[in-house]
Amino acid sequence: MSLDRRDFLTVSAAAALAAASGCRSLPASPRARVVVVGAGFGGAACAKYLRKWGPGLDVTLIEPNERFVSCPISNWVLGGLRSMDDITHGYGGLARHGIRLVRDGVVAIDPDTRTLRTAQGLQIGYERLVLAPGVEIQADSVRGFAQAEAAGRVVHAWKAGAQTALLRRQLEAMPDGGAFIIAIPAAPYRCPPGPYERACLVAHYFKESKPRSKIIVLDANPDIVSKKPLFTDAWSTLYPGMIDYRPNSPALVVDAASMTVSTDFEDVRGDVLNVVPRQRAGAVCNLVGARNDGNKAWCTVDFATFESTAAPGVHIIGDSVASTLPRSGHMATNQARVCAGAIVDLLADRAPDPAPVIANTCYSATSDRTAGHVAHVYRLVPGKGYVAAPEGGATEKGDAGNFRYAESWAKNIWAEVLS
Repeated sequence: MSLDRRDFLTVSAAAALAAASGCRSLPASPRARVVVVGAGFGGAACAKYLRKWGPGLDVTLIEPNERFVSCPISNWVLGGLRSMDDITHGYGGLARHGIRLVRDGVVAIDPDTRTLRTAQGLQIGYERLVLAPGVEIQADSVRGFAQAEAAGRVVHAWKAGAQTALLRRQLEAMPDGGAFIIAIPAAPYRCPPGPYERACLVAHYFKESKPRSKIIVLDANPDIVSKKPLFTDAWSTLYPGMIDYRPNSPALVVDAASMTVSTDFEDVRGDVLNVVPRQRAGAVCNLVGARNDGNKAWCTVDFATFESTAAPGVHIIGDSVASTLPRSGHMATNQARVCAGAIVDLLADRAPDPAPVIANTCYSATSDRTAGHVAHVYRLVPGKGYVAAPEGGATEKGDAGNFRYAESWAKNIWAEVLS
């Protein structure tokens, strides 16, 4: 099926809206039990739609964090466009859907008995399990990073929260004329355009408050991996001479004492170091042996149901999935809907949709008033995976209209996922 541009935009907009000695047990329930682990964009949306489409289901959502902190828009905090309060939200809206919220982490899963155990000793049974843990940061992929991070000297800030606030304080304390280094890992990683947007928004902050400062981008990849025209245009027109982009420069060693990042070719010193190590599927996926791609890093799934190919009855969505689809918040919510619908069908002994359609829209700000986007619609094609419709694409220059759309997109997706 082909889509004209109007149909494409319509589908995209719709998608955007869319310590005891033993174990304690939750009360038994006669209803089919679905447990969702992780309450980010994917997990929270999946739990919500499981209850909306399967009102008879017993849905439990397990998440260790008290509040939701949005990774999309977190770069705006670093650039001074927004505050941490602006990207932090409560989970109360999900409880109104009849979802049981458990603030805890998962430490063991038994796929044979279909039970899991939490860090606080709670034992929970399930008929279907959804894992949506996001990514695990591989601190050991950059020598010295773990020690520098523990000392609070170097952060990745690739999971929005305390590190985002710390990195903002480091930037504020940096002297005018100093150097900010951001080291980008080799793809795949969460949010492909994120590091380049971060460079733009930190440059915006420097332009306003520390105009003699510079940014050094050490990219492990051979080129900008997403929205290249958008970012190169912003760097040359808005921040000329401020951003020094160095491709094929993976961060190998971090020395917090000298504030140096070493690559194959050079030792680069900075005043603030933002090193983003390599990533893989969240640790909870390893509890069921689901990191089963060629590198034992990501999880292969049946894309019609998002059921793990390694662990029957376990579904995996979001950033942990082995896929060429973008690892974004919007994509996670679309995978969540497909997964929720498939689980409702499977529990009702119905065949899930064999060719679901999903969409992704991602905005990147280039200043405090300009942004650009990329948008695609995908259909699952047997034997080929998700195939993008040709009408999708990306803007090549940032503008005020896309900045306003980005603001609205964030408000809408937060409301859609959490209320």
